[in-house]
Amino acid sequence: MAGHSKFKNIMHRKGAQDKKRAGLFSKLSREITVAAKMGMPDPDFNPRLRAAVNAAKAQSVPKDNIQRAIDKASKGDGDNYEEIRYEGYGPGGVALIVEALTDNRNRTATNVRTAFAKNGGNLGASGAVSHGFERLGLIEYGIKAGDEDKVLEAAIEAGADDVESDEDGHAIWVAVENLHPVARELETALGEAEGVKLGWKPGLKVEVDEGAAATLLKLIDVLDDDDDVQTVWGNYDISDEVMEKLG
Repeated sequence: MAGHSKFKNIMHRKGAQDKKRAGLFSKLSREITVAAKMGMPDPDFNPRLRAAVNAAKAQSVPKDNIQRAIDKASKGDGDNYEEIRYEGYGPGGVALIVEALTDNRNRTATNVRTAFAKNGGNLGASGAVSHGFERLGLIEYGIKAGDEDKVLEAAIEAGADDVESDEDGHAIWVAVENLHPVARELETALGEAEGVKLGWKPGLKVEVDEGAAATLLKLIDVLDDDDDVQTVWGNYDISDEVMEKLG
């Protein structure tokens, strides 16, 4: 059941750069505000908000920042964000799904389209690639939660469907309707998760060679640098050897 979650390698590589932290904090705060607006402003009674707060804590977002983001929703302040999904193909025939929260649909669409066009990709219509993915719940733990066997056993006991472990941590996949019940069970066994959210799991992965991987990673970096883009999902598999060559 184990596999590689290469998108995590990229996020960890980028997350280690201090200059990216301000942008990351902004995205996490935006998700908190949107989650609080869509439900109760109390994480105990709003699963999406609780997941957003936990994700922010996992990235060391200060408590004051988290509270300000919740208060902004409670007071009706701030912009009204819209959730939008873009789909397309990157270098090497890799399918990509880009999830965004935006207050300006035209700006975001232009930025995403330009990123694809300038980095060897093609933006498609809605539904162009999502048929090759499964919409599931995703619970993420760092390597400190335990080894592969410990996490796998806990996941099975909690009712998870699949586990992918690598050197960065563990990705636990569950049915959408079971996301928060399973997350609560896992919290008892493994502690607080680094992330609890809905995700896109590819049915088949595409192995990417060194040439295509360099351009693909550039495309993902450009997309991830956009303030409106929250998450980039893909069906790519980049080997450890290629990742090492690319540095």
